[in-house]
Amino acid sequence: MNKKLDKFFGLKEHGTDVRTEVLAGLTTFFAMSYILVVNPAILSDAGLPEKGVYIATILSAAIGTMIMGLYANIPYAQAPGMGLNAFFTYTIVLGGGFTPIEALAIILLSGLVNLVLTVTNVRKMLLQAIPPSLQNAIGAGIGLFVAYIGLLNVEFINFDAGVPALSLFNDPVINLTVIGLVLTIILMIKDVKGAILIGLIVTTIIGIPMGVVDMGQITNVASYSDVFAEFTSIFGKALGAEGLGSLFQNHQWYEVVPFVLAALLTDIFDAIGTLIGTGRRSGIFTEEDEKAMKDGSGINTRVEKGLFADVTATIFGSILGTSNVGTFVESSAGIGVGGRTGLTSMVTALMFLASIVLAPVISLVPAAATSPALVIVGILMSSSFSDIDWKDLTVAVPAFTTVVMTVLAYSISDGIALGFISFILVKVITKKTKEIHPIVWGSALLFILNYVLTAIRG
Repeated sequence: MNKKLDKFFGLKEHGTDVRTEVLAGLTTFFAMSYILVVNPAILSDAGLPEKGVYIATILSAAIGTMIMGLYANIPYAQAPGMGLNAFFTYTIVLGGGFTPIEALAIILLSGLVNLVLTVTNVRKMLLQAIPPSLQNAIGAGIGLFVAYIGLLNVEFINFDAGVPALSLFNDPVINLTVIGLVLTIILMIKDVKGAILIGLIVTTIIGIPMGVVDMGQITNVASYSDVFAEFTSIFGKALGAEGLGSLFQNHQWYEVVPFVLAALLTDIFDAIGTLIGTGRRSGIFTEEDEKAMKDGSGINTRVEKGLFADVTATIFGSILGTSNVGTFVESSAGIGVGGRTGLTSMVTALMFLASIVLAPVISLVPAAATSPALVIVGILMSSSFSDIDWKDLTVAVPAFTTVVMTVLAYSISDGIALGFISFILVKVITKKTKEIHPIVWGSALLFILNYVLTAIRG
């Protein structure tokens, strides 16, 4: 079995083995398993059935991640993305006046347009167009973003007084997070194999006597018939009269396009940002991949296949009944453990499928256990800061803008957008516009257009 897996995924070629890939896949799953709870909760605010979205979340994550593993052979997992699910609920449905099924149709359209751009190599050209300084800034920004997500998930930082502040250490969740973080740091420093996953498991166990992990949740299992009845009420609806049919029958095209554009741009740059930010630092991509990103050679590199897998996941997700499915930055947790091939993704996908049956057990893993893993990964990814020439203001300004806005705006795509805009600004000021790739110009203009349209909509 091991030999077959080695041959199919090229484990030796990529400097890994089955044990490492399994550990990486499990780590990635537990680092992003919060989406199983959070996504249904957010989309239920839009009017979609929570239990139905739970199944849609699992299936879209499993399918998207399997495509990433089997087709692209890279250790990235996919699931309905944070930020985009909030955009779906609070902007498209509650703000834009669309029904939740019409909103699913909008996501489907953005995925189909994205597919065209991917097949015609426009997305690959975007990778080639991004200057190295911004690529490193994206990686550093994602590192801080991942750590920030971890801290916010346990309310380590609170906004009770209207400004960010450190929470008090009288909360067992905060204390368990600190214990988990210290434990994981010790394991990492001691170079223990699977340190992040071990930290997750041990922290969860410690959380039982502390009262953070509620063992009583095991008995709170929903009826499977109810769950799947809700799922069938949304499955495939985006393709029908309530979705695409209603979308253009009850709304003008100019009302629909801005939302499709916003979903499209965010999806594109979240994927590119994640792949660049983690892939370049970890050595996942080969010299062939790097060469393809620079000069456009090759058509079957892992990164290009990863972009295709990402866009197809959104299409499947909208049909299943959830918001944009994208490549998760939490994949970096598994990469940090040593995941290097699609076998990591396959393990993560199988864990998602298993969560249909093991939902009570999966729900026992608290945010206080996943938070330390995300903080550690953020620390590791912050090494990208060292590759940025901070003494050169023409480099420092767009790099700083990218990093800071990724974190403060809680959006990878906004960080990239404002980084692009500031990059163009400094090049214009220094009269070096020839160094600006046409795609950077075009992308920046689209981002500006999106911001303008968003401002007009209020």
